[in-house]
Amino acid sequence: MGRRDVRNICFHGIGTPGRTIDDDEARYWITADEYLRILDEVATWPSTVISFDDGNASDVELGLPGLVERGLTATFFVLAGRLDTAGSVTTQQVAELGRAGMRVGSHGMDHVSWRGMSPDVRHRELVEAREVIAAVAGDVTEAALPRGQYDRTTLRSLRQLGYTAVHTSDRRLATAGAWLQPRFSVTRDDTPQTLASAALVPPPVHRRAALELKGLLKRWR
Repeated sequence: MGRRDVRNICFHGIGTPGRTIDDDEARYWITADEYLRILDEVATWPSTVISFDDGNASDVELGLPGLVERGLTATFFVLAGRLDTAGSVTTQQVAELGRAGMRVGSHGMDHVSWRGMSPDVRHRELVEAREVIAAVAGDVTEAALPRGQYDRTTLRSLRQLGYTAVHTSDRRLATAGAWLQPRFSVTRDDTPQTLASAALVPPPVHRRAALELKGLLKRWR
């Protein structure tokens, strides 16, 4: 049996941020109208999985209603250190996501890079953050890598801690059932059409091989 491709689409912020953000983060914020247009597009795709990173308040205020209206589900990767702070989801909202049939995963504690972490930082990001989120959402079995950055030590730790799936930002197709799940992160430059071109049109063999090699090198850093 051959591999089955999965299209992982990741949103970050929708509408107007409720906290101060830098230029790099700003490129991952899209308008509410564009979010709905993209959602309508990806809802027609085969084997598509939706997720949200960073735990912004817009996840619940704007993201969740759009999903519910279309009968869609998603995984929300929240930051434990931002819970109940300005512009971020509250503990009550995280519980609301669960009641709405959504899944909740960990994006760590402080949105720091998961590459080159010290043992203390690694424990805070992978263990303590998970415990904080689980106290609100129940079992946390999946994680998303902040800033898409990782190394083999981080991946080994995540496996040892029993995470069942880890989501990257490597912007390529994923394989169903694989432990490491690349995702297409939506930016303000994306449209339904550009995402469709990236996620639905198979890349040339040499391009796909290059993307997979890049991911392999990141895993062995």
